Amino acid sequence: MNTTLTRSIITPTAVIRLALGWGTFLLLALSGSLLEPPLPGWLLLTALLVIIAVILLCAFGVVHEAEQLARRMGDPYGSLVLTLSIVMIEVILISAVMLGPGEHATIARDSVMAVSMIILNLVIGISLLAGGMKHGAMAPNRTGTSAYLVMLLVLLSLAFALPGFIGAQGTFTAGQRWPLVVLTLGLYAFFLFRQMGAQAGDFTEVQPVRPMNREDAGGSGGPTPIKRILAEHRKEIGLRLGLLVITVLPIVLLSHDMASLLDDGLDRVGAPVALSGILIAMIVFLPESITSVRAALQGEIQRVSNLCHGALVSTVGLTIPVVLLIGAFTGQSVVLAESPVNLMLLAITLMVSVAGFSAKKVTAMHGAAHLALFAVYGMVVFA
Repeated sequence: MNTTLTRSIITPTAVIRLALGWGTFLLLALSGSLLEPPLPGWLLLTALLVIIAVILLCAFGVVHEAEQLARRMGDPYGSLVLTLSIVMIEVILISAVMLGPGEHATIARDSVMAVSMIILNLVIGISLLAGGMKHGAMAPNRTGTSAYLVMLLVLLSLAFALPGFIGAQGTFTAGQRWPLVVLTLGLYAFFLFRQMGAQAGDFTEVQPVRPMNREDAGGSGGPTPIKRILAEHRKEIGLRLGLLVITVLPIVLLSHDMASLLDDGLDRVGAPVALSGILIAMIVFLPESITSVRAALQGEIQRVSNLCHGALVSTVGLTIPVVLLIGAFTGQSVVLAESPVNLMLLAITLMVSVAGFSAKKVTAMHGAAHLALFAVYGMVVFA
């Protein structure tokens, strides 16, 4: 039975995805200076297309495992697995850049800002538009989405607005840094503790489109407790979680290796430097984005919130403390204060999010508003 279970999870398709993902990464790593810019136009375009194709292939594998885990474990646990897997790898990559040669004072600010606008406006906008066009109005769990948005209001304000008012040249002083690290990590840890414990029900669908985790419920029709699910399906969950992580890694690593090629290509066409970071952030969060849109098409609007809002809460709650700690131990300056125009766009985005998800139901019109804000953000980047 164990052999059958393993074969049903580690399928030939999954093995091919892993081989292509890791094989492409190793090929790039071994190529050394062969792909260092500047490259001939045809070679640059070919390399980028190959990398993007492999990333897309791996992304669909991640989405498959994430959906299987969500069906087995239920929300918010299933969505949390995918979210934390991607966010932790992103935090590690940012940390590796900061610990490497050169000055990277604004990398955390630029990365988190790009991720914020992509998730809150682009991904949620497409999800609400697609789900709203198919299902009409959809009812989120307002208690859960309110918890996410309250966390985002606090964490993003502390990260991007506060250092501009009380810091020095956009950075926190030594005396301000440590309280902010403790406060941010403590708040995020308490949020996770409540989300996975007493308030787990606040992050489930108000109008479930299919029964989830109701097997062996003793005829009560209620969801199976997470501890029982973990005990009964430990091997399946462990295998799927491991497969998800090792399929996510090539996506992030390839997007990181692709940065220099993308910078070269964008520089040739005169595109703004910030566009490279935005495109890489979109690629890193591609599996989560695909999963979110598919959930919306299935009418699972709370899962959209769990994936998108939950991902951003984790990104800010983990990235900002980590980069502040790295800055403290290495003596690097960590500039977090955002520009007035980006702060305005972020504030409007949060207000639109609160207004939309505090309503009884969200519709395609809410999605269109978020997409319009992302278009404005694109205009600001090119300006």
